[in-house]
Amino acid sequence: MGKNRPTNKPPLHRGGAKELMSARSDVAVTKFLSGYNCAQAVLYSFCDDLGLDRNAALKLACGFGAGMARRQEVCGAIAGGIVTLGIKHGRGEGQDRAATEETYRKVRELISQFESEHGTCNCRALLKGCDLGTPDGQRYFKENDLQSKTCKSCVKTVVETLERIL
Repeated sequence: MGKNRPTNKPPLHRGGAKELMSARSDVAVTKFLSGYNCAQAVLYSFCDDLGLDRNAALKLACGFGAGMARRQEVCGAIAGGIVTLGIKHGRGEGQDRAATEETYRKVRELISQFESEHGTCNCRALLKGCDLGTPDGQRYFKENDLQSKTCKSCVKTVVETLERIL
């Protein structure tokens, strides 16, 4: 890593794994609250571990936010988590299907943990029907601070789950 390239790796703490998880989720939440989408924030927080350029990660995950370009399908934080798992464990050129099966297993675990915490992985349901595809829905999202009240905890859950299963 170059001298001028800031790291987003969590610092080592004497408090153990829980503090490390908290530090990484803080990176993701900070990125999310600074204007990047949920998928971008999740993937960004793992760039150092994945050997992934931060700018490339932000571009790669850009279309997954708000449940896939505001279609409110699978939560963008989950999508960012799936991309993270794929980069770390996915099947590459010349690899056998065992990598695919391992990735699928980890993706199912991520989704299961998320659903047990939040009840669903569907963006529209998480936002209780708020339609991000309309100007009125976007205004409602902002006026009711759903980014902090709902989405922030989704980003945090995904990052902390990835920390355990990655």
